[in-house]
Amino acid sequence: MSIKITGLGSYIPNKVIANEDFENHSFLNIDGSNFKQNNKTIIKKFVAITGIEERRYASENLNTSDMAYVAAQRAIENASCDPESIDYIIVSHNFGDVKYGDGQADMIPSLASRVKQKLQIKNPSCVAYDLIFGCPGWVEGVIQANAFIKAGIAKKCLVIGAESLSRVIDPHDRDSMIYADGAGASIIESTTEIGGIISHETASFTLNEANFIFNGKSYNATADNTYFIKMHGRKIYEFALTNVPLAMKKCLDESKFNIQDINKILIHQANEKMDEAIVKRFYQLFDMETPPQIMPMCINKLGNSSVATVPTLYDLILKGNLHPHEINKGDVLLLASVGAGMNINAIVYQH
Repeated sequence: MSIKITGLGSYIPNKVIANEDFENHSFLNIDGSNFKQNNKTIIKKFVAITGIEERRYASENLNTSDMAYVAAQRAIENASCDPESIDYIIVSHNFGDVKYGDGQADMIPSLASRVKQKLQIKNPSCVAYDLIFGCPGWVEGVIQANAFIKAGIAKKCLVIGAESLSRVIDPHDRDSMIYADGAGASIIESTTEIGGIISHETASFTLNEANFIFNGKSYNATADNTYFIKMHGRKIYEFALTNVPLAMKKCLDESKFNIQDINKILIHQANEKMDEAIVKRFYQLFDMETPPQIMPMCINKLGNSSVATVPTLYDLILKGNLHPHEINKGDVLLLASVGAGMNINAIVYQH
């Protein structure tokens, strides 16, 4: 028996926000002072670091659970499975449903319960719960589904990553240009095929790192008391470069594969330069140069949609929408993510 992803689906919002749309924003330093550079210079430097040219925002009538539902429908159709046969629905997110223009997180009932209701699943034995684990949430959901199936308490799980970060960003914070919206979903089940989830690794660093990503007030002192997503970018960058490659190596070491067997690395689309540096350091641990085309990226057009980035990236490649990248049966993938917590995880997966 192997445990595999038998269906994938994603929802990419239609609303495109280009970098030029930020040219009239009033960006401020953390102390509320103005930047010396003009916005065009700020945006130029932003692109050089993150690789983001545009991002997607959810339309005003959609919430995170709505996008999660659409992605789930597509994953169910892709897997050709009966929704009533699903044992667990795991929805990873960080801010719940945030209505457009509201800013208040709504997590009761859980987003997983809302998705189950939207799917019209009648079976009460289908357990629905939310997973709050920062950007690595979807990867962790897959790891949990794997554990449920191995333990014999589930045969089939629906794991979703969905987020609407555009609704929790401070318009006066340069980092607001990083964030995006979207959803990715997967059906995880036991099969007779070879491959699937080979090994996995998870770690939480909290002693000094817990507040690297946090909720904080606007950099505009005259704004109301609404809290927004904030981060210590430099600390996160240094933390990720030190710890993520080691977690990836540990995960690979525990699998039956070696470094030359890896066909693709699907890494959380957080920051292009950071991701490139992580993968470079990972290969340096094996005294190797980074192979060409090993790390597909979609951040340039989709931005950072947190928990949705890895399943969306995987889905884009499988559907032939990220040329020239492709994934074939038997290919060995290394999935990895890092985010609030600070949490890190990785999976060695054979497609």
